Amino acid sequence: MNWIYLFISAMFLVGCGTSAKEQNEKPKQAAPAVVEAAVVVPAFDADSAYSFIDAQVKFGPRVPSTASHRKCGDYFIAKFKEYGASVTVQEVDLKAYNGDILKARNIIASFQPEKADRVMLCAHWDTRPWADSDPDKANHYKPLPGANDGGSGVGVLLEIARQLSGVPSKVGVDIMLFDAEDYGLHENDCHLSGSNMHSWALGSQYWSINPHKQGYNARYGILLDIVGAPGSRFCYEGYSLQYASDVVAKVWGHANKLGYGKYFVDEEGGTITDDHYYVNRIFGLPCIDIINFDPDSPNGFGPYHHTMKDDMEWIDKATLKAVGQTVLTVIYNEK
Repeated sequence: MNWIYLFISAMFLVGCGTSAKEQNEKPKQAAPAVVEAAVVVPAFDADSAYSFIDAQVKFGPRVPSTASHRKCGDYFIAKFKEYGASVTVQEVDLKAYNGDILKARNIIASFQPEKADRVMLCAHWDTRPWADSDPDKANHYKPLPGANDGGSGVGVLLEIARQLSGVPSKVGVDIMLFDAEDYGLHENDCHLSGSNMHSWALGSQYWSINPHKQGYNARYGILLDIVGAPGSRFCYEGYSLQYASDVVAKVWGHANKLGYGKYFVDEEGGTITDDHYYVNRIFGLPCIDIINFDPDSPNGFGPYHHTMKDDMEWIDKATLKAVGQTVLTVIYNEK
């Protein structure tokens, strides 16, 4: 199905310089991949991933330049080191669209850094500073909990890191937590023309121009964003098909082989500007986006998105299991 979809992202807001837009060209549909048998894949622990998300929420909103943001970042660094990763931290002051200077940190955990063949996994770890899609206008300048938008992808990656520490994969794995993804244009600042698209995903923009390691390369990347809600539906995302259709086929093929077809659906979603856009367009690494697509919600992501309702009530262990087990299976099938 060729969806008519708002040109939005984990970033873009309805009514803020965006409009309903039909894709000009229907992306090539991904073909199912062949999943090889006899590969031992660790069992993804959804309870563990859930606890990692809950830990983030308990720090409070992870808005750059705040104490809760700093403490949560320190928690990630300590966890990655506990799991035996080589950790690199990019500390940088990033200027937001409104002039705010953000004390940002991209946190990179490398497993088996000596291996040349690598896979990149990523998510953003900051949270939206303003609940500007909340039905209650009194909340429009309050920071939100960010359990699903930010927390879910990171929780899945922390559990994957825990598994990698016990059962090494055949390829090296880099887990990248991008910062300052969600500090983009406030809904009330729509009058600032030209500030919409590139005001988001500042951390991945910075990394794509200034990678953490000279000559860094990987086979491909997988971005996890908004992957925890009950009944999530992950459709083929437009930029993912454009730049990395073979990776889409591989991931969706494994998911369906594992029995997660109700989550990883055989449908086209929207073209979404997210962190993977800059990894593809600037850095040149094929990267896909696994992100919930809810065509029945006003914003395309779910009723909780960019509202004060984005809390642990919207985190479902069955969804976390489907995403985490799929990504683990993809990694461990790499030769």
